[in-house]
Amino acid sequence: MLPTSTQHAIHPALNSIHLRIAQACQSSGRNTDEVTLLAVSKTKPLSDVLEAYAYGQRHFGENYLQDALEKIEQCPVEDIQWHFIGTIQSNKTKAIASSFNWVHTLDRIKIARRLNDQRPSHLPPLKVLIQVNISNETNKSGVVLGQLNELAEQISKLPKLTLCGLMCIPAAQQSEVSQRRAFTQMAEARDQLQSTYPALKELSMGMSSDLASAIACGSTIVRIGTDIFGARTALT
Repeated sequence: MLPTSTQHAIHPALNSIHLRIAQACQSSGRNTDEVTLLAVSKTKPLSDVLEAYAYGQRHFGENYLQDALEKIEQCPVEDIQWHFIGTIQSNKTKAIASSFNWVHTLDRIKIARRLNDQRPSHLPPLKVLIQVNISNETNKSGVVLGQLNELAEQISKLPKLTLCGLMCIPAAQQSEVSQRRAFTQMAEARDQLQSTYPALKELSMGMSSDLASAIACGSTIVRIGTDIFGARTALT
């Protein structure tokens, strides 16, 4: 029997998020199977991941490498897709390349080359997304749009990486108009790149507060944490 969380009702929370996704898709004329729910399980115990798994969730996002590796190593099921969505430091690339299926936060060719070189040969290519600093914030990671084509071209030449899309985190506390402008720029950038790189289909954008706007603008992956698992637990 799978262990369960006693802190938060994960099953109804998942149902609620899926309903919000369905409503957003209906409002924008999209099919729900075009949008993947990425459950952000950072700082949460493996028992919470397994409870969500028991109700059909397969994609999980992690920010903190050591916390994530413990869960991945102890996880008794093999069909979970683990997404790394945190900042990537050079000394962490080997573990990320060995343990994750997806990386959402690639913004430097140096890191891309390390992930490529350290991806084990028995694993399929690592699926990567380029993080775009769509709001041009000085304190945020990601490439600006003007650097996107060059980085995409460099990554596309690395055989153990598959460039699958783009990711962004727009500036906080924006108006819905500003949010949609940023998301629309992301969709336009993805469409432009996809003509050259056909596998580049994904747009990882939208969280709890801006899920509907992101889906209306073409998001294919929404990243939801607190609304599924409850308040974040501080790591010690």
